[in-house]
Amino acid sequence: MNGLDGTNFGPSGKFFRKSESVWVPRYTCRTCGGSFSTATFHSAYRQKKRNKNLLLRRLLSSGVSQRRCAKILNLNRTTVVRKFLFLALEAEFFVRSFNLKQPLAHTVEFDDLETFEHTKMKPLSVTLAVEFETRRILGIEVSRMSAKGLLAKKAREKYGFRVDERAEGRARLFEHIKSVVTDKVVLKSDENPHYEADVKRHFPNSLHLRYKGQRGSLSGQGELKKVRFDPIFSLNHTCAMLRANINRLFRKTWCTTKRSDRLYRHLMLYAQYHNEELIQKKA
Repeated sequence: MNGLDGTNFGPSGKFFRKSESVWVPRYTCRTCGGSFSTATFHSAYRQKKRNKNLLLRRLLSSGVSQRRCAKILNLNRTTVVRKFLFLALEAEFFVRSFNLKQPLAHTVEFDDLETFEHTKMKPLSVTLAVEFETRRILGIEVSRMSAKGLLAKKAREKYGFRVDERAEGRARLFEHIKSVVTDKVVLKSDENPHYEADVKRHFPNSLHLRYKGQRGSLSGQGELKKVRFDPIFSLNHTCAMLRANINRLFRKTWCTTKRSDRLYRHLMLYAQYHNEELIQKKA
């Protein structure tokens, strides 16, 4: 039996994987004497209870907290966190490769969704780009922003000056989606005064359509709008789904984000589930 690189190897027994109740064959290299199995090159190599990974991904993308996932799946909370980080890393790779395999998007809607880390005095901005009609998530970025309104002064007194990183977040998002959109893409957004310059800088041949913001609907977590026709409905509907399916984005919740990088990982985990299972038409 010959390997892909010409190295000779042959069967060398098998072992039983308890988590999935399957026998995994082993092989020995006749040249160096080393041994390996069909599980050696798997992304979940040496990971215990890998049979819980798919269900955990679906639960975390369906509004269930990490603590409740541990209770439902009979896992330790530390195990859930480790699996979450592993699955999120896989999800980020999947989202990028999945979008590269799809036809180039001709019309894209983008905007910011606001949330916070730990307290409302430390707000975060989630910049999201969605393909028109299909609602396919093309990219997500998380950026810090400074508190505004009645909390601005109190936030500065308690946590100091907070740098607004939204412009950098939009720049990263636009760079990421350049490879999955057409050169003359149509970009749709609200009338945020900062969007126009960023669009011209990153997409000089695009058509940027801007629409006046509308009042939010209570039934759509404030993301769906109280209008008969919403010109950026695909984006607002996707934002409403993020609010409804990611526990840390719920309004009036005690499951708040403690770290912005973990929020980004959770968003990518949901993006995989959204693109792969929620919006795909079954044959």
